[in-house]
Amino acid sequence: MALKLFRTTGYSTLLMPGEQRQSLHPGWLVALASLWIALACNAGLWRLPAAPETLRSVLATALLLGGGSGAILSLLGWRRTIRLAITLMVAAAALIACGLWVQGLPIETLWQQRPRTLLPPWPSFMGWQVPTLMLVLAVVPIVWVWNLPLRRLRGPEQLQANVSGAIFGAALFGAGAFLIP
Repeated sequence: MALKLFRTTGYSTLLMPGEQRQSLHPGWLVALASLWIALACNAGLWRLPAAPETLRSVLATALLLGGGSGAILSLLGWRRTIRLAITLMVAAAALIACGLWVQGLPIETLWQQRPRTLLPPWPSFMGWQVPTLMLVLAVVPIVWVWNLPLRRLRGPEQLQANVSGAIFGAALFGAGAFLIP
């Protein structure tokens, strides 16, 4: 039997030196999630090659979606709420994008119709299109977000990042509202 001078418990600190450098800043996660919602979950952007005359409305929609989701996610960007907020926002955006795509609705429907008409009809969930789109647009990014290590910030640093992200998101939202035809 060997003599052990120090007993190891297997306990490691929450933030090991290399772990802090490898993890992603919460502001970048908010920016990436907002970009995903604005570009990947934008059904108008998918139809742009078929109808290039709608470029202004597609750009306005992308700015509205990205800015609005960026502002909301920045305000909810605290350590305990950021993953859940991104999960709900990405799932809702993917569901609305599926509804617009499957029903063939124009992108202007987002600000002209009732919200109930934006959702895909129930029988479309039995086909291949809606489950495939939901898998690509919602499930894959949500799994990535939940497995991603996030950097822990001190309270004032986190508050500063949240406020500056919310202001930037609100500015993008305002630019999108200005571009609505």
